[in-house]
Amino acid sequence: MDISVAAPAYNEAETIAASVGEWQEYLENNPAVGDWEIVVCDDGSGDATGEILAGLRARCPRLVVVTHRPNQGAGAAIATAIAHTRLDWVVLLDSDGQFPIANLDRVIPRIEAGEALAFSGARIRKADGAAYRWGSAASGAVSNLLHGTRYRDFNSIFKVVYGPLFRALPLESGGMNCSTEITARVAEIGHEWVEVPIEHRERGGGRRGWRFWRGARDRALFVAYLGFRHWLLRRGVLRPPATGAVAPAPVAEEAR
Repeated sequence: MDISVAAPAYNEAETIAASVGEWQEYLENNPAVGDWEIVVCDDGSGDATGEILAGLRARCPRLVVVTHRPNQGAGAAIATAIAHTRLDWVVLLDSDGQFPIANLDRVIPRIEAGEALAFSGARIRKADGAAYRWGSAASGAVSNLLHGTRYRDFNSIFKVVYGPLFRALPLESGGMNCSTEITARVAEIGHEWVEVPIEHRERGGGRRGWRFWRGARDRALFVAYLGFRHWLLRRGVLRPPATGAVAPAPVAEEAR
């Protein structure tokens, strides 16, 4: 199967080389992977992230770097990275090393079996601090209630989605809420997420780019917006987003 890795990066000079190296090694050596690429959006970093990525490109021609000037926020960086992918399946990761790409080992067999077009990682044990774990659990519970879903990890950034579907999603989030929005948007257009248990590591370095209480406020507002939008869609006040025809992925047939 052909895989694009999409990742945002903001002031990740401490971790970006190790992350890209880990992704490259996995993709080069996994016999289930055919063509592959790594797309990183440098979201206006003020440290050496851009220079490090430029150096990495010399050793990894399949690394694509897109740069925002100035910084536009994590949501915009994620949307830009996804938009610049080109292959059949897109894996959304973070550049700080929290989500090992080896989690794909649990997803690839299910893609080959043709189970779904959208897979989401459910963290077995969240390595964040207590405050962030509580905030994620609370917003996830509210999101499930508003959308009539029962996802274990509504806010997980680890996503594996069929490329044409992922690239067609109309994403609006400008901050750290893009992973929550992606879960909601896919549900809006009638696709079920298949959750797969994944490992989660402590953040390797860099900056979150937002303070806890401001982030908690923004997430609460955004979750309320997504819930209200879902309510309007169910009542026909809004039309479902036009994502175009999304054909089933060809992997399952080839696997047979």
